[in-house]
Amino acid sequence: MLAAAPVTVVEVREDPADPFLFPEEEQVVARAVDKRRKEFTTVRQCARSALAELGLPPVPILPGPKGEPRWPDGIVGSMTHCTGYRAAALARASDVLSLGIDAEPAAPLDNGDVLDLVSDETERSALAELGGRHPEVPWDRLLFSAKESVYKAWFPLTGRWLGFEDARLFLHPDGTFTAALLVPGPTVAGRELTGFAGTWLIRDGIAVTAVVLPVTPPAPGT
Repeated sequence: MLAAAPVTVVEVREDPADPFLFPEEEQVVARAVDKRRKEFTTVRQCARSALAELGLPPVPILPGPKGEPRWPDGIVGSMTHCTGYRAAALARASDVLSLGIDAEPAAPLDNGDVLDLVSDETERSALAELGGRHPEVPWDRLLFSAKESVYKAWFPLTGRWLGFEDARLFLHPDGTFTAALLVPGPTVAGRELTGFAGTWLIRDGIAVTAVVLPVTPPAPGT
């Protein structure tokens, strides 16, 4: 996983043989298909393991009105899952303002129309250049994943939707990316947030992206 201290990350490759959900969580997936139930259950087991590493007891982790996970007071976090991978990343709110993680299969997007929906011409041009230099990397999938991570970091700060077209993202071969907001951002540490910085990693067939926003974000241009 990408994030480091003060973020606690728990990731697994398989669903547990003895899954556990609190009764409140059981109600959420009572009518879910088996795949959805396993994803829901395992990421919450990851999250509770991360809570334990932070010295906190296990609690129900219920979805909010927009599907966002509701964390205990004083905790920020993010969860993700795809085929063969589940993970949760948590931190104390005194250390991290917001964070987002996303995992996807490390393969090109299945449908070329998806890239058109999630990117603009500037981003697609940059992807084409990256693909010419590093054709082994599924840059379109990474772009999709990174935008998901940006949204997950954005939503707790604003409570608002952020469309794919609302942030212009640039991936870099060194395992980092930047996202420039194209809509007004929230006020953080006394100034408007204009973008996010993140990291990406491809390992064992999984592409993972992460955004960690510290309590005191770096000044623009630093």
